[in-house]
Amino acid sequence: MAVTKFQPEVWSATLLSILEKSLVYAGAPCVNRNYEGEISQYGDTVHITSVADPTISTYTKDTDLTVQVLTDSEQLLLIDQAKAFAFEVDDIDMRQVRSGGALMTEAAQRAAFGLRDVTDQYVAGLMKAGASVHIDGGTTAITVSTTPTDAYDKVLVPLSVKLDEANVPTEGRFVVVTPAFYGKLLLDGRFIKANESGGNGLHNGSVGDAAGFRIIKSNNVPAGTIASTKAIIAGSPIATSYAEQISKVEAFRPEKRFADALKGLHLYGAKVVRPEALVSADVTVS
Repeated sequence: MAVTKFQPEVWSATLLSILEKSLVYAGAPCVNRNYEGEISQYGDTVHITSVADPTISTYTKDTDLTVQVLTDSEQLLLIDQAKAFAFEVDDIDMRQVRSGGALMTEAAQRAAFGLRDVTDQYVAGLMKAGASVHIDGGTTAITVSTTPTDAYDKVLVPLSVKLDEANVPTEGRFVVVTPAFYGKLLLDGRFIKANESGGNGLHNGSVGDAAGFRIIKSNNVPAGTIASTKAIIAGSPIATSYAEQISKVEAFRPEKRFADALKGLHLYGAKVVRPEALVSADVTVS
């Protein structure tokens, strides 16, 4: 007997939708999907082409302009991450609830959230490694203590300055912080909560704005280079490209069980293509 009412395309779209709405580091506004293209299998390659900046010259009346031939370069985004899930729900359990299909749906949603955590941790690690600048040179931990202004003045402002110095666009800047760091921001009157800024619900984990950043809260902030710290990463979506696909979702009846089962395969890859548009700080909150 086949699993009833199963349409692979619908389930794939549903799982991908859950992922897109719940990703933090691998979601908007932290990454771009400008080069996502078509992903069908593990090992696929996305080609990222960029051109050199045009030279700005002084225009002189009645004088021909020198037409510059722009050079281009290519980076490759490899789809080298493959994560899977597989679960079953026994027929007895299916019959003990009013809607057995709801159990399968809930389990699939939980699988999507599990994929989300693994993916976010992967992209967070790439961003940490790819950030071109660490405030305080990456050798000194920044302590955010009981002073209400510490989080803003000692972390957010220096991160913003480093991005300014690298000529990173101000539009779309983000910073991902820990719940403890967010708690400190709540003590500072300069922090604008999401429900006050009109940004509530725009992005998963979005909690407000401060120092020119969209503030995003996550439990997946990676450990800092310095012991007992967390790497607070800030930047622009131009820095990191990300591509993903729910490659396969298959429903089946296990040969030796009376149960419905579901398995799925998530393919993805990410690359820091503009490291100058990412900065980080090793922070400890006390």
